Formats: sequence, C-alpha cells, structure tokens
Amino acid sequence: MRSIPHPTIEEVALSQVLYALSDPVRLCVVRQLAAEGEATCSALDGGRPKSSMSHHFRVLREAGLVRTRTDGPAHMNELRRRDIDGKFPGLLAAVLAVEPDEAR
Repeated sequence: MRSIPHPTIEEVALSQVLYALSDPVRLCVVRQLAAEGEATCSALDGGRPKSSMSHHFRVLREAGLVRTRTDGPAHMNELRRRDIDGKFPGLLAAVLAVEPDEAR
C-alpha cells in the first residue's frame, strides 16, 4: 500500500499553515480534529464531494497541520497539534479561540 507523504515540522512554513487555515472548509476540519481527536475522512467531510475533500486534506497535510494514516479502507486524520504548537507557539490556540461565525 502506498504511504501518504507528510512534511517534517522543519519543512513547514508559516505561510503554508496560514494559507491552509484561510479556507472555511479546512478550518472546520481543523476545529473538528482539535475538538474530537482523530477521525476518518468521511467523518470530516460534512457531506461535501470526496474529490473536493481530497484536495482540502492534501492542503492540510502539505501545510503540516494534519497527519493521515491508512487503517484498512479508511484514512484516519489527526491534528499535528504538538508539532505546530512547538514551531508556532500560540498560533492554533489563537485560531481556535475565534468563534466560527467570527471567522467569516
């Protein structure tokens, strides 16, 4: 089975993280992972098309925000909170502290 590539935390740039978080769908995924922990892609898709969500998960992975692993037929996603907090202290806390309606 093909492994899913992830950047090391040293490769993660603030501009990539901010870009990934600037999209409401991706921000919703990050919020859900922060609140609920690891989840499947289907649990996070909100009824959106699989092709659209594949793009959003790729952006989140490439930005270093999410780690995805294969578990049988499912892809399990987790927020790389410890890594991001270590590299950009306080960033996720500040982003997640804003109420969803205020983020629009």
